[in-house]
Amino acid sequence: MNSVVVLLLLAFAAGASAQCPPCKTMKSAICDGDPCTCTLQVGKDEKQTLDCEKLLPKCFLMMAEMQQNRAKAGRFLGKPTEDAIVDNDGIYDPECESTGTFKALQCNNTEECWCVNSAGVRRTDKSDKSLKCDKLVETYWVRLQLKHKEIPNYEMNEEELKTALQTAIKDRYRMPQEIVDSMEMMYDKDARLIVLDLKKEKDDKEKDLSGIAYYMEKDVKQKSLFHGDGKFEPEVGGNKVEMEDILVHYVDAEPPTFTMRRLTGGVIAVIVVVVLAVIAGLLVVYFANKRDKARYQKTHVRELDEMPK
Repeated sequence: MNSVVVLLLLAFAAGASAQCPPCKTMKSAICDGDPCTCTLQVGKDEKQTLDCEKLLPKCFLMMAEMQQNRAKAGRFLGKPTEDAIVDNDGIYDPECESTGTFKALQCNNTEECWCVNSAGVRRTDKSDKSLKCDKLVETYWVRLQLKHKEIPNYEMNEEELKTALQTAIKDRYRMPQEIVDSMEMMYDKDARLIVLDLKKEKDDKEKDLSGIAYYMEKDVKQKSLFHGDGKFEPEVGGNKVEMEDILVHYVDAEPPTFTMRRLTGGVIAVIVVVVLAVIAGLLVVYFANKRDKARYQKTHVRELDEMPK
């Protein structure tokens, strides 16, 4: 009898859970309860409640990705890219505010720390935990460099492509209309290269350009965060334009503060070789001039000695 009751309770719970619609903006979220609530596992014992009508903040997305990686393979996928202004899908375990924004100081659970911008991208040299990050500098300009796949026997119209991209970005990533309208595009037809500039006011902390860029990166890399089978494929002249590569550049309201310590050993070695070559060249010129001057003086004295004869 007890086992029957347990089975009925489990069936009821499963039925209640099944009635909850999936989270549109995060396919790995779990939605259940009455009323339905969607949560995302962002730590071993930590869940984040979601608003599935909005894109999730990038900081929460990175936390969730790190948690999934640990759960699947128990391994660390890498530190931020060496050139921190270009976030090449670098992943680390971030610390987030309750709102989902990045904390200005990040340490990746180590003794090595650095300051990040509002996109979570490193903007200073690395140091120890005494490093001071006075504020979270806002990323106000995101440049998306996309390469689309070849469309056989079709001549791409640049204006139509821009309109299609604006529509797709607005609909899929919920980008504010004013940013859509001001979006700038450059297009290299031969290279199939699209460059999009998305900008907001420097002091605007409400619009999250980095979140839009993160969702788009995952779409292009075939790791969509959305629920369902949809893709980022703008339609131009009845043709779906599928992307095959993406690179994101972030521009902050204040310039980064990298120093010479950021240079790699190879770059420093090249600089040293060039400096030594220049010094060697200057020494050759110096000694050559000195030798010619000495030769001229000896010849001049020898000629004077012969005149009395």
